[in-house]
Amino acid sequence: MSKTVKLPRHATMHDDPVSAIHARLENQLAWYDHRALVMHHWYNGLKVLELVAAVTLPVVAGLDGPRVVTASIAAVVALLVGVQHLFQFHSKWISYRSIAETLQHERALYLAHAGPYRIGARDRLLAETVESLVSQEHARWANTETAADPTDDPPSPAAAPPVGDTQVAPA
Repeated sequence: MSKTVKLPRHATMHDDPVSAIHARLENQLAWYDHRALVMHHWYNGLKVLELVAAVTLPVVAGLDGPRVVTASIAAVVALLVGVQHLFQFHSKWISYRSIAETLQHERALYLAHAGPYRIGARDRLLAETVESLVSQEHARWANTETAADPTDDPPSPAAAPPVGDTQVAPA
């Protein structure tokens, strides 16, 4: 008969280090699982609204609906696409779900004393693995958030003409 192990949720480093490791795993797993669900809901909700608006647009136009209605529906479609692009709900959903599944996998191996957790310093390995996964995800997030959209960038100093030079428009 298998024994259920209840892992603590709010241990700190001042407590037993093993409890802190387990708490960190459970905390990160809960966070990524929840955020994946939220991103999934936002992505699906916006996509459904986008589809409804996109399908409605040719119907309204075909029925010679008022121009303001047709233009408004087109604007809504553009807005929905822009919001999805700006907030990256789909890619965040996939990323968060992937991390949550990986953390669940590591927890299952750890609790079963399987894989790399069969022998040796199991707790240290679990801590290193969890922190490595979280750090990698944080680095990916930071790169995504700080990557500049080329359409938003001002011209770089290298692209600007040197001071004193003038540009003459072709006649």
